[in-house]
Parts: sequence; C-alpha cells; structure tokens
Amino acid sequence: MDPFSSPPLSGSAEGPSNEVVMDKVKQQLAQAYAEEFFRTVRDKCFTKCVTKPSTSLSGSESSCISRCVERYIEATGIISRAVITSLPR
Repeated sequence: MDPFSSPPLSGSAEGPSNEVVMDKVKQQLAQAYAEEFFRTVRDKCFTKCVTKPSTSLSGSESSCISRCVERYIEATGIISRAVITSLPR
C-alpha cells in the first residue's frame, strides 16, 4: 500500500487531508535528500581519500575521510542557510 492510499485519519470518506499529504511528501523528500547527501559524500570522500582499497583504512585515509565529511556537512549548512535567507517572506 502506498502512503497516499492509507485509510483516512479523521474518519472522512474523502481521504487524507492536504496537511497529511504534505507532511508525507516532506518526510519523503527529507529522506531522499539525506540518502543522496550521504551517497554523494561517501562516493566523493572515498574516491578522494582511499587511494589503495584494502580490508581496513590507514590512519591518513581515516583522517582524510573525516575532514572530507566535515567539509561537506559545513558546506551544506552554509548553502542551506543562504537558500533559506534568500527565500521571499
């Protein structure tokens, strides 16, 4: 059963309210965004930092990955704040 065909919450025969549908859409978008963010960070940081894949990470690879992930998180925060402040009120 898809999330939009679930039984109505209020007992209405019309289906879920616009607010319920919007909340579901927001949740799904947030989930998709998080998955894409982690996939991108994982792929880019791994490619940049792990030069010789093996069964474990060297100390320098581990440090590189940590710094890379921190930079992506920081950059995403800066971009998010810039986008939010530029939105019309």
